[in-house]
Amino acid sequence: MSHHPSVSRRLLLGGAVAGGAFATGVGGAAHAAAPTGHTPGRRPGQKSMIGVPFEVHRTVRVAVIGLGNRGSGMVLGWAAVPGCTVTAVCDIRADRATRAADRLVAKGEPRPAEYGGSADAYARMLRRDDIDLVYIATPWEFHHEQGRTALLSGKHAVVELPVATELRELWDLVDTSERTRRHLLLAENCSYGRNELAMLKLAHDGAFGEITDGHGGYLHDLRELLFSDTYYTDSWRRLWHTRSTASLYPMHGLAPIAAAMDINRGDRMTTLSASATAPRGLADYRARFMPRDHPSWKETYVNGDLVTCMIDTAQGRVIRAEHQVSSPRPYSRINSLAGSRGILEDYTGPGPTGARIYLEPDHGGHSWRDFAPYRRNADHWLWLKVGDDAANNGGHGGMDYVLQWRTVQLMRAGLVPDIDVYDSAAWCSAVPLSAASLARDGRPVEVPDFTRGAWRKPRAGLDSEPTDMPPVG
Repeated sequence: MSHHPSVSRRLLLGGAVAGGAFATGVGGAAHAAAPTGHTPGRRPGQKSMIGVPFEVHRTVRVAVIGLGNRGSGMVLGWAAVPGCTVTAVCDIRADRATRAADRLVAKGEPRPAEYGGSADAYARMLRRDDIDLVYIATPWEFHHEQGRTALLSGKHAVVELPVATELRELWDLVDTSERTRRHLLLAENCSYGRNELAMLKLAHDGAFGEITDGHGGYLHDLRELLFSDTYYTDSWRRLWHTRSTASLYPMHGLAPIAAAMDINRGDRMTTLSASATAPRGLADYRARFMPRDHPSWKETYVNGDLVTCMIDTAQGRVIRAEHQVSSPRPYSRINSLAGSRGILEDYTGPGPTGARIYLEPDHGGHSWRDFAPYRRNADHWLWLKVGDDAANNGGHGGMDYVLQWRTVQLMRAGLVPDIDVYDSAAWCSAVPLSAASLARDGRPVEVPDFTRGAWRKPRAGLDSEPTDMPPVG
């Protein structure tokens, strides 16, 4: 999608918080958390979506909004899931919708309806009555409005990261989901990663003892892609680095740690404080590699190269979440979890898993062990069931397809989502909360309780019991 809405002054100033909340906290004590955690009341008749199953669908009919690199790459994965069909595709560039439809036909799939050519094409598509699930893969600034419109159209929604970038938008999605009785969930594929799900099982089996801390993030040298004139349409992702100092995209590492800690399921995030390094990487890359007539020379980069969030939880745990995409470094989501009896560190080097582990009483001599045998014993049932199909049908090591397969299975079997709107809002709240903290010189801000108190009750999430995909036909 190429149309760019105006960016709010609050976000430009780094204050992407609920209206008035940040301003009331400026004069507080140096170590007091700013009251960004205000919980608005429910409207009459509005009820929680916790524990609400999908209605049973014989076939899940998917519509896709946004057919750039991510959206076009996911279209065939949806169509490959048993009992799922893509009925409509949309992009403001109509030719992209046509190419996506052509690819589906080439794979023997029915041709989906095509929408495009205008900024409101997606809204016209959502008036159709042959759509059950909307997958949204547009630039971040469109996610809130498009996700909200999908819910109001009576559809469930799976939204790429983040589902929204401001607290008021996150609350709006929670409330809209509760009013429409439709689910909206973050397309957090890394929560379905093989290492991440094995880590989750080990944590919930008590292998790490009492969980004390976790460390995750998104560390990815995107400089070449950010300055590409074709990869991110209209340079939308690079432009975010000119708008705010914030942790723009920490969810890939934050979400698996939050799941292992049962965030929203017996614990919750309470405060967040952020720090940022100077914004040096993008300007340095531009100076060395971009011609002087390139549009990027009109830009000023304000977002720190490394933004770190320190998050406290109600149960006394600590999460460190990082975002770094403008410096030279190998890819990592960090994915580290520690407790009273051991620690796991991912992205540590060679080996079949790329991870290492130290658990008592197995280990001695202060030496790490390969994670591989532990993962074999703790493999999540989803990887045992669809891991081979995932390798053939999905990107990112197969976790894209596992996310898609599980979403369709949940809808066809009428089960409760693994990831709900409350998880999605909590994980994505790190974006506006980091901006708010950095605007206060790194002082802590409150994390809202999107569950409105329901976090205290343990419940299942990604640690699901094995279930089958209903037969097709």
